[in-house]
Amino acid sequence: MKRYISELIGTMVLVLFGCGSAAIAGAVLGNLGIAFAFGLSIIAMAYVIGDISGCHINPAVSIGMWIDGRMETKDLILYIVFQCIGAIIGIAILAVIINSSAHLGGYALTGLGQNGFGPASSVGLNAVGAIIVEIILTFVFVFTVLGVTDKVENGAVAGIVIGLTLTFVHIMGIPLTGTSVNPARSLAPALFMGGQALQQVWVFILAPVVGAIIAGLFYKVLTSEDI
Repeated sequence: MKRYISELIGTMVLVLFGCGSAAIAGAVLGNLGIAFAFGLSIIAMAYVIGDISGCHINPAVSIGMWIDGRMETKDLILYIVFQCIGAIIGIAILAVIINSSAHLGGYALTGLGQNGFGPASSVGLNAVGAIIVEIILTFVFVFTVLGVTDKVENGAVAGIVIGLTLTFVHIMGIPLTGTSVNPARSLAPALFMGGQALQQVWVFILAPVVGAIIAGLFYKVLTSEDI
């Protein structure tokens, strides 16, 4: 249970500070600032809960770990459940904070850091483009996580590498889709926003899962001693 609660807390922090930066201060921070908000959240949590749960705080990472044989199916399911709960709690806290402001106009106007394509994309990326982008970005992120956490000697720097990787995939992805690479992070704001965000969220659940599966399979093949 300590592992599951750690995943809940970690995902809550990631979503609260990452999506919060996008929703509240995106115009000031810009894409680079938002990207670092997500990346720094991962780094912080990695050094707090990494030794407890592995600090996946992302269903895509857990799926990659499961494919590589580092997780049992029961743990995979419970990790995803608690990650989604943590993300929803994080967005709920963010919504309360925004609604407490006299100048932000309510959380619905901020978007809560939602992901999107078409009219919801800064560059008008269509659904096919969004799927391709999210698969590639998730592949790169999960592939990196699998590699850097596979060696004990990387323990001291793993959190930094993972956080910076999440940062650079966000730098490219924010103008395109808002960057998901994390189904829990996308589901939570979509549930609160409804409408277009909820209609499009399937892309940001499906594509990261596909990217994670590809990353897990590739890594397993590349590190197999049988080939």
